[in-house]
Amino acid sequence: MFIESFKVESPNVEYTENEIHSVYTYETTELVHENRKGTYQWIVKPKSVKYEFKTDVHVPKLGVMLVGWGGNNGSTLTAGVIANREVSASAELFVSIGISWATKDKVQQANYFGSLTQASSIRVGSFNGEEIYAPFKSLLPMVNPDDIVFGGWDISDMNLADAMARARVLDIDLQKQLRHYMESMIPLPGIYDPDFIAANQGSRANNVIKGTKQEQVQQIIKDIREFKEKNKVDKVVVLWTANTERYSSVIEGINDTVENLLGSVEKNEAEISPSTLYAIACVMENVPFINGSPQNTFVPGLIDLAIRRNTLIGGDDFKSGQTKMKSVLVDFLVGAGIKPTSIVSYNHLGNNDGMNLSAPQTFRSKEISKSNVVDDMVSSNGILFEPGEHPDHVVVIKYVPYVADSKRAMDEYTSEIFLGGRNTIVMHNTCEDSLLAAPIILDLVLLAELSTRIQLKSEAEAKFHSFHPVATILSYLTKAPLVPPGTPVVNALSKQRAMLENILRACVGLAPENNMILEYK
Repeated sequence: MFIESFKVESPNVEYTENEIHSVYTYETTELVHENRKGTYQWIVKPKSVKYEFKTDVHVPKLGVMLVGWGGNNGSTLTAGVIANREVSASAELFVSIGISWATKDKVQQANYFGSLTQASSIRVGSFNGEEIYAPFKSLLPMVNPDDIVFGGWDISDMNLADAMARARVLDIDLQKQLRHYMESMIPLPGIYDPDFIAANQGSRANNVIKGTKQEQVQQIIKDIREFKEKNKVDKVVVLWTANTERYSSVIEGINDTVENLLGSVEKNEAEISPSTLYAIACVMENVPFINGSPQNTFVPGLIDLAIRRNTLIGGDDFKSGQTKMKSVLVDFLVGAGIKPTSIVSYNHLGNNDGMNLSAPQTFRSKEISKSNVVDDMVSSNGILFEPGEHPDHVVVIKYVPYVADSKRAMDEYTSEIFLGGRNTIVMHNTCEDSLLAAPIILDLVLLAELSTRIQLKSEAEAKFHSFHPVATILSYLTKAPLVPPGTPVVNALSKQRAMLENILRACVGLAPENNMILEYK
């Protein structure tokens, strides 16, 4: 059974006009390696920690500024939100909001399929022997995506309607209905540094911020303030969905500390990338910044700056197609006691992302983010893998203009099974790249905003505080999750989903979903 909403009634949760206050007992374990009777043993001790959560229920008017607004992802997301918000011209008496359009198969209605927050569900219990589910977004008050105000930057001055047409992602009938909403949307000039992206992007760069790196940072700050004032939004979230950059060299004295990083910006040091400049501007303005590409935007000095100023940062790289499948399949294989020994992943795509990735230096950024996704799953099973042992893992990406945004991903997984046997799984995945990425962008900005309204404290702490500025809560949506220094990286998709859902459940006093269903055992 599916219900649209619910309210928790418990001595552990209180709903007030301004907040939801919950008390939650976190059940975990701690391990010690102790000498017991002359022999060292691993001892596992169950541990309970009481936490309190406060969630501000006042949902703000949200502005979202995209770096690379005129690209395939930015134009597709903007178009998708408008399509869900508006009504077709021929549908004056239509009961539900949302544009409809003709495809070769049917009349399609706008939706948010592919969005965790808008199109997935959570289990809330059982009733008369039947499992009861509710929308994920019903857990806590969230921004309605239809109410988001979009803006952003792009190195191309093409308006969003023409950018949508250039992307070749959406059906023509839908594009025709959206054009008049989007042709007045023109990106602000963006930061362009040809040293960090492929040379083939130069022809698009007709809309750039001039000046030194310090002047560029100040211009981004000015743009954010003016966008916020002009659109009367309460909060702004900035997300990078522009070209993949090459990796920045982490250099002592340049970007390794806060002071060195800010000093390098003032000195116009060449190794400070455009994405890092945007992130610096956002951190200085206390505006959440999310990196949707694989480069190392968050150099050590920037991470320390975000921590020092308690500003949310998250990333890296949208997890939409091949890598998402990999984080499911390898988790399944290792969890089933099957030993993956070779993983070969091939992609070809024809959009501008593929064109930019045809340069070796930008491809290397993508290769790194795709290759590390199996590490935690492999290291979790010392029966299958010796210390330091790892499957052969190869990633190939080729640019094929004809396929446009319809990326092909082909994977071969070879594993060792019982008594030296071999098992091979071959997968072909046609990913409509931007149609998979756009809902992920939506989830990232909605969850980033929500997490800024949540505070918590353990029973040992006197004051409430926000989550750590490095937002691991967004890990489910990214290929290479950014985590605080010293924190384990979790890539297994099921664990990432459970972590996110269970934290939000704790905010309303609900126990984690453990699937034991003891009442029926």
